Amino acid sequence: MPKAKGKTRRQKFGYSVNRKRLNRNARRKAAPRIECSHIRHAWDHAKSVRQNLAEMGLAVDPNRAVPLRKRKALPSFRPPHSQNAQLTVKAMEVDIEERPKELVRKPYVLNDLEAEASLPEKKGNTLSRDLIDYVRYMVENHGEDYKAMARDEKNYYQDTPKQIRSKINVYKRFYPAEWQDFLDSLQKRKMEVE
Repeated sequence: MPKAKGKTRRQKFGYSVNRKRLNRNARRKAAPRIECSHIRHAWDHAKSVRQNLAEMGLAVDPNRAVPLRKRKALPSFRPPHSQNAQLTVKAMEVDIEERPKELVRKPYVLNDLEAEASLPEKKGNTLSRDLIDYVRYMVENHGEDYKAMARDEKNYYQDTPKQIRSKINVYKRFYPAEWQDFLDSLQKRKMEVE
């Protein structure tokens, strides 16, 4: 089968290519970046992954770090004066063996990770400005009448009364203080009109 035209051209050296940058990027891809900053700063590239994590007090394999004892099938019930009863107790005592603890040379990493995990989680989700304006408009004009809200001309997405109620409840749940201020301002407007 004939070769495609242009594939037999000899290779030319690319003088415009920065070899130093190519090698640096290749090394960076070969050794991926550690996302956790605490672990990244304490990492020693001369040691293996297991050695690094053991120095920090972390485990590579959770199954080995906290081994589960295999349960042995106990024989059927026998009176305590039987010899087999004493043997089973001794067998269970032998199963519990202490593993030698590895030396933790960098305990500050574990302390930093625990401190970071104990912080309260930030609320990252918010509502769009359009949804907030929509809910405020509907409550301002219709109060609690969800059927009237569904028939309103500003109901562009043709939400059903239940969908509108759920959007209002989401707004109440996300911004309870703002919702209360909004209701108070509506009450003041009613008082001023009357």
